[in-house]
Formats: sequence, C-alpha cells, structure tokens
Amino acid sequence: MSVRSPASFPFPTAAGARGRVGSAQPVGPKLLSSPLPPAATPAVPRRLLFPVAAGIWDFLSGGGAGGAAAASLAVRGGMQLFRQGDVAGSVAEFDRAIELDQRQKKYLWQRGLSLYYLDRFEEGAEQFRLDVAANPNDTEESIWCFLCEAQLYGVDEARKRFLEVGLDSRSVMREAYALFKDGGDPEKLASNFSSGSEGEIFYSSLYTGLYYESQKDAELAKSHIVAACRSPYGSRSSIPTCSKVQIYFTNCAVFSHTELTG
Repeated sequence: MSVRSPASFPFPTAAGARGRVGSAQPVGPKLLSSPLPPAATPAVPRRLLFPVAAGIWDFLSGGGAGGAAAASLAVRGGMQLFRQGDVAGSVAEFDRAIELDQRQKKYLWQRGLSLYYLDRFEEGAEQFRLDVAANPNDTEESIWCFLCEAQLYGVDEARKRFLEVGLDSRSVMREAYALFKDGGDPEKLASNFSSGSEGEIFYSSLYTGLYYESQKDAELAKSHIVAACRSPYGSRSSIPTCSKVQIYFTNCAVFSHTELTG
C-alpha cells in the first residue's frame, strides 16, 4: 500500500491518496517535502503538492533558516533513503525532523509507511492516527492505520478501531475504504477498475494486494502489489509500494512482511 496528503499519497514520485519526494494520487499510497497542511486535496498527487507545501511551511515558520528549514530537509532526506531501500535510515531522518520541529509529527505519514515496513506496527498506527486527527478526510491514512492494527490485533479488532474519514472524491478510494472498513471481496475492487484510468488501475491493484496482506495471504498480496507496480502508473512512480517490491526482491526476502506503501 498511501504519504504517503495529508490526503493520501505515497512517496514521490507518486503516492496515492496517501499519493505521497512524491507520491501519487491513487498512487501510489499514498513526495517530497515538509508536512502538508490539513486542507490538502486528496485528489491531487502529493508529488505535485510537496514543493508548494514546503514553501508555505518555510514561509509560516519564518523562512529558510532555523529548525523548521532543517526539519524539512530531514523529511526530504528520509523520503530519499526510503526510495533507496534504507527504511530504517528513513525513520531516523523522520525522527530527527520531529526533534528539530515538533510541528512536523502530526503530518509525517511518510514515517508511518516506513514504520509499517519495519514491522513497527504500534508506532505506525499511532503516526497514522495523529495524521488523521490533523486531516480527518485522509482515506489512505485511515486504511494504513487499519493495516498496522490488523497486524497487531487481527482484522476483526482492527475493524472495530477503524478511523472514519470524510468522503473521498476518487471512486477507487471510496471503494477501497469500504472494503477495508466493512469487508467484502477484494477481487471486485481490482476488477471494477481494470478498465479505468492508469491511476485507478494502480490503486485498485495496490489496495487489493494490501487487503490480502492484512488477511495474511502472502501469495495473493504479492500478485496484486506486483501488478500495481508493473502497471503504467506504478512503473513511472517511486512510491513506497514499488520501492518495497525492489527492497524485498533485491534482498531475496519474503515479499510480505508477515509488508508498504506509495
């Protein structure tokens, strides 16, 4: 799976809703820059919003000097490390950003994705909950919180704790949200958008795979996530999910962390 937007996009180049040096809009769940303001529009790819968000953040914090500016650089550095496969190093940079500027923490969905991929699910869930509190319309971060908590407590308990958010403007993410929140047939999500736009094909495959991952079905998770990364949209993106595929396959590791994210 979603910056990973605060509306939902993964790391750059694309991310997805949590489409987030960049991320994409349906992604890549959900890339570059400092935390986005709570009003970010879910339908806009994070990779396009990051530079703008960084400029606004620096302006509000007093310009390009001091802790805020250094924190923004640390966030960018963390995203770059993630894309290079150094997930632990990315968390260290994100944590450094928080030390430099505490305001960063409630917008660091990127940190949540890295924590998920390190199997630090409790911390990842906490991060996504902070993000959704700051941006109550972030579909992808709600789903990523569920993904973390499904690993901790199981799917049924995670569903009881599910974070409800506002209506997403993207039909593919509305269906993904309903699937994770209420359950159902994940294959319908992929098939319903198999003839859609490049972004819809990518996101529907990605979240279908992530749903199977929450169900601990590694083979079906792998099949759909790889399909997402090999799609025209995914193959052009540096999102967390595709980075993860590279990380796991390159190191001859098991695909599922039993994982994202985009």
